[in-house]
Amino acid sequence: MIDLSGTWQMADDTGAYACPICLPGDGVTALHDAGLIPDPYFGRNELDLRWIADRTWVVRRQFDLIDIAADLVLAGLDTICTVRVNGQVVSESRNAFREVRCDLSFVGRTGVNDLEITFHPAPAAAKALSDAQPFYVPYIHQNNPVPHGNMLRKPGCDWGWDWNIALVPFGVTGRMVVEPRGARIDRVMVAQDHGAGAVTLRLTAHLTGADGQTCAFAIGGQQVTATVAAGQAQATLTLRNPALWWPAGQGAQPLHDLTVTCGAATAHRRIGLRSVELVTEPDTAGLSFKFRVNGRDIFAKGANWIPADALAGRITDAATRDLLQSAVDANMNMIRVWGGGRYEPDGFYDACDALGLLVWQDFMFSCNLYPSTPEFLAEVRAEVAENVARIHHHACIAVWCGDNELIGALGWFPESRADRDRYLVNYDRLNRTIEDTLRSTLPGAVWWPSSPSPGPMNFGDAWHQDGAGDMHFWSVWHEGRDFDHYRDVSPRFCSEFGFQSYPSMDVIARFTAPGDRNIASPVFESHQKNAGGNARIAETMFRYFRWPQRFDDFVWLSQIQQGLAIKTAVTHWRSLKPHCMGTLIWQLNDTWPVCSWSSLDHGGGWKMLHYMAKRFYQPVLVTAVPGPDGITIRAVNDRAAPVSLAVTLRAVTMDGQTRALPGATLTVPPDAAQTVAVLPPGTLAPGEMLTMVWANAANNQPIGGDVWAPAPYKTYDLPDPRLAMTATPDGANWQVKVTAQALSHFTTVTADQPGRFSNAAFTLFPGAPATVTFTPVTPGGPAPQFTLRDLYSATCT
Repeated sequence: MIDLSGTWQMADDTGAYACPICLPGDGVTALHDAGLIPDPYFGRNELDLRWIADRTWVVRRQFDLIDIAADLVLAGLDTICTVRVNGQVVSESRNAFREVRCDLSFVGRTGVNDLEITFHPAPAAAKALSDAQPFYVPYIHQNNPVPHGNMLRKPGCDWGWDWNIALVPFGVTGRMVVEPRGARIDRVMVAQDHGAGAVTLRLTAHLTGADGQTCAFAIGGQQVTATVAAGQAQATLTLRNPALWWPAGQGAQPLHDLTVTCGAATAHRRIGLRSVELVTEPDTAGLSFKFRVNGRDIFAKGANWIPADALAGRITDAATRDLLQSAVDANMNMIRVWGGGRYEPDGFYDACDALGLLVWQDFMFSCNLYPSTPEFLAEVRAEVAENVARIHHHACIAVWCGDNELIGALGWFPESRADRDRYLVNYDRLNRTIEDTLRSTLPGAVWWPSSPSPGPMNFGDAWHQDGAGDMHFWSVWHEGRDFDHYRDVSPRFCSEFGFQSYPSMDVIARFTAPGDRNIASPVFESHQKNAGGNARIAETMFRYFRWPQRFDDFVWLSQIQQGLAIKTAVTHWRSLKPHCMGTLIWQLNDTWPVCSWSSLDHGGGWKMLHYMAKRFYQPVLVTAVPGPDGITIRAVNDRAAPVSLAVTLRAVTMDGQTRALPGATLTVPPDAAQTVAVLPPGTLAPGEMLTMVWANAANNQPIGGDVWAPAPYKTYDLPDPRLAMTATPDGANWQVKVTAQALSHFTTVTADQPGRFSNAAFTLFPGAPATVTFTPVTPGGPAPQFTLRDLYSATCT
């Protein structure tokens, strides 16, 4: 096998630009690395670099062949590509989600061979396809400043999104090899049957050039063989009392090595043994929606995943793993791979397997309408079959979802509103093609037609109707409703909801000059892709907080209010368990430095939301639910065993004085939510907040605590807490001890270098010091300089 990854030479069709390119990678990154263009993420450079997508680019290299009986394999050619070997066309491809295999027997030569890939302009190709449609197929203009992205099988967000840069990059994202011809294992399909004390694996290897040969399957110390016939070999293996794979927080994630061998051809898979069901059963509220793993119902706690970077050449396995690790560190157990990005590479799913992150896998269709011509659907069939075969064996895969928001999109365009029948049939042809291909490739696959959806063959409004299926709830952000509006709906499973904040100051410094650090500056507005987003952040801040005077305080407070918004939704919906069985925040990560709904900054730093999520997603939670009859205190237990809690409730004034309120000791059953107490109206006096502390009832070991404010924070007169800190080195870490003389809200320590704190945005009480651990990204460097911030310092000084 010849590995073709590495340095190639790239040039445009005018001859004006030429430079090396590292493949797999992308052309925009190559141009920047060569110093030919400025940083596309800085300032407003994006607008001056869109010309790149309108040029034709050619990449070249040579390779040596000893035997011309070989195949050229290229995965993830993005997107309209002509591949030539020794000047002869061997492939014309137009799907960034597929693999191309070319027989070199007729074009190769012994010795040096010339390989050339031409990337044709995607915008021009998309427009030509749009013009050729039998009827107009609209796309969402607000998301796609570069038009007609729905015409090509390319990541939707490459054309721009309400959080992404619009550069329509080109390049290669997958493997690039020359393979000798001979027996080849094309795919290995794995099905699991779980019974009492045993798991039976049904294995099918699909092979080329191996009929009549023996294929061996080995796992867990067992091996069976089968003869290849008609391109297939099948085997069954039963593992007795195996260790099962569990989502994070529910158990361990053991993985077993499966090896398939046929002559010199070998395939290897890492298998986690588990059963996953999507339970949708009629009930008094409508239709349930929950995941059952190994017979246990699991409350899904997680976030939506978008590509790790807008430019594929900047994505690394290590950075991706770090983002996913951060999800687990914040007590998440599910990631939704959103349908406007890409089918992630194998390393992504390997990491999710190892970390215990269930994956909700969208197919790559989002927010637009799409063609249903025979040519387009043929590409969809091939794309679905290839990607399902590639990633289905991963233990993390929980559900295959047809698309993101295509049902809603039927009502977003004047063309589809005026002729709904035509566009509904058009959508159904696409959706059925996806489903039929999934089921023929992977019989028994867990399927959900669209997100959000009330259920199969139900085209209702899953943005506002909350009784069935999964829900996307955007009224608080897009309609400017207050945070309490999250309590007005009771989703069965909320797979999207979010509230924006600004990126952290260290990220802002990467794309602005000091004079640009104003939310109304042209540069800052160019890094806000959601129309009206900056105004909405400011309007909401005025509603809840006193106004910060300094820009960095404004940025920090935007993250605090984002955290409060999402905390309101998550804690309320968790308290409804088992009516609600999942919350997936929009969104986990960013593709570039931008104002967005993410909980992690571009580069992986934790925003305040992520620190807060670590607390509101903890497995045992006590939360306050306000209502007309008072304040209901609910305890939530996500564990598989009952938990006995001693819950202490107190009223607290802003100077930190507390008074006792009736608490309770109770046992919360496994996987359940239960009422602790009801505090009647008037329990809290004006100027008081509610504190909740819960501990193990048997040994009084603390589990968690929270503070709930019944009124907007701007209504409280905050005294100066006179924060103080001392920082002490502790090996590679630093221990920062913080004290307060009055109640300090959202106490946050920041550092002048990258790193992670053990806690942030927490409430600090007088006489109760807190110690925060700081772990630098680069240990052993200069001593960090720490800064303290809280609500008082941000809004009252």
